[in-house]
Amino acid sequence: MRSSYKEEDVILLLKDITGLVSPKPTEERERLIQSGRHYCEMLPIEYVPSEKYMQTYREALNNYSRPTAEAVGRLADKIIKTRGNSVVLVSLARAGIPIGILLKRYIRKKYGIDVMHYSISIIRGKGIDDNAMKYLLARHKAGQLLFVDGWIGKGAIQGELRRALAAYPGVSSELAVVADPANITSLCGTHKDILIPSSCLNSTVSGLVSRTFLRDDIIGKDDFHGAVYYGELKDADLSYEFIHSIEKEFQMEIPDETDAPDEQGIEEVRRIAGEYGIDDINLVKPGIGETTRVLLRRVPYMVLIQRGGEEDESLLHIIRLAEEKNVKVVSYPLCHYRACGIIKKLADT
Repeated sequence: MRSSYKEEDVILLLKDITGLVSPKPTEERERLIQSGRHYCEMLPIEYVPSEKYMQTYREALNNYSRPTAEAVGRLADKIIKTRGNSVVLVSLARAGIPIGILLKRYIRKKYGIDVMHYSISIIRGKGIDDNAMKYLLARHKAGQLLFVDGWIGKGAIQGELRRALAAYPGVSSELAVVADPANITSLCGTHKDILIPSSCLNSTVSGLVSRTFLRDDIIGKDDFHGAVYYGELKDADLSYEFIHSIEKEFQMEIPDETDAPDEQGIEEVRRIAGEYGIDDINLVKPGIGETTRVLLRRVPYMVLIQRGGEEDESLLHIIRLAEEKNVKVVSYPLCHYRACGIIKKLADT
């Protein structure tokens, strides 16, 4: 699979389907998803950021490179301590890819170990890419594989990973993430809902690669899951600017984080769903990263921000996106999360 990343940073186990799929407008795609069509069978039209929004992204990158770097370093230390020198990083495309690259670079810088890093697709409701797993297991021991993602919202992908990996003896379903406000894994850089700047953008901070795709007419039984390469966006590509901005903030000695939430984030998600009369918790997307995704590629109903968060710099890009899309922003007593996106139920409109 083509990308704007160097192969020394990541090997993408994906089928290049550039030119084979026409992206659908957000509203049409949302209606199809809510009527039963699986999201992996379609691709969204990539959001083109306004200059005002890009200014907000640059501020986010400037303000949150250091806390992101600290969380990456803390996670890398945990990985080496618990998994050893022969670990193989397997990032979940696409949000996990820049995180896997940062982990690989931190481990090389601090420990002098050049770990392998691949990226594969996992899709909620469809499972993990079996052909990509066969490829990995033909080259590495099952116990070496460690799955990596950017953050955990409420734990849907962690649950999907656990179910999928039951078919692969010896492969751990533990998921390593930079931020876990849902309090699901100890293998995280932080349990705080921090702003990871790469969550603010789509392909232009992820190697110009689309989200992953799976449909029988395009993906054959022996193929990897698919993705599109947006070569036409190469002049707007910020993938390595993001990597370098975090990398220059790497610290070799990082204090432990002691405070963790008392409960899992899913309990807060259920409370929100109950309060707003939402019967499908898949429409509730908690955390900064997930809220940003709702605004970038779904049809939002409203955005909740942590009470007093109107001046929180880590939420400025969310507030700006909501303004652009005329989405209501509500102050709410969030505990685990700084923000929560709620998707509009289109059957009600």
